[in-house]
Amino acid sequence: MQILMQILTFMPMLIFSVVLHEVSHGVMAKMFGDETASEQGRLTLNPLPHMDPLGSVVVPVICALTHMPVFGWAKPVPINPNRFTHYKSGVIWVSLAGPLSNLVIAMTAVVLLYFFSSQSFMSDPDGIVFSLLNGAIFLNLVLAVFNLVPIPPLDGSKVLSVLLPASWSQKLDALEPYGFFILMGLMSMGVLGRVIYPTVLFIYRLMLGTLGL
Repeated sequence: MQILMQILTFMPMLIFSVVLHEVSHGVMAKMFGDETASEQGRLTLNPLPHMDPLGSVVVPVICALTHMPVFGWAKPVPINPNRFTHYKSGVIWVSLAGPLSNLVIAMTAVVLLYFFSSQSFMSDPDGIVFSLLNGAIFLNLVLAVFNLVPIPPLDGSKVLSVLLPASWSQKLDALEPYGFFILMGLMSMGVLGRVIYPTVLFIYRLMLGTLGL
């Protein structure tokens, strides 16, 4: 029952967070002249066009069943950097738009936590409102930090790619077909966790501490 409640509670939050992440990429791409996502109907908060069977359903459910933090991803929005009015800055800002959207959600949840903290229904750390807002903060910080890891096809790799010399950039981009397996290997060995979670906890404590929470 507890696992089912976790899935029912956090799945909508996860879906909203990853959908907004992808839509933000598309909106930023449109601002730089690429309307591919718009033309393909992906600039919508309707989750159905963004659903990835593995990342939006299977992985989150497995996470919940194995008592891991609920995590997942949506189907990437189509981006054509060759249509950008300014290629380099376009790639950087379009790539950063997704993680930044997750930071905005996290900061919004922190502000709500601050304003509701004096209310009786927020006084219990095990209460549903506290749990939802706290979960939204942590989930979106994980999504933001994870996507900034510079391993293809994550957003951080695209930013790094345009900043590197051409020869290094080509080598980094060549890893993309193997990126999923590299990430799974690093996760299974605990390497990613040792980088991501201390970073997430630092930002989490900093954000809450700034508001005295």
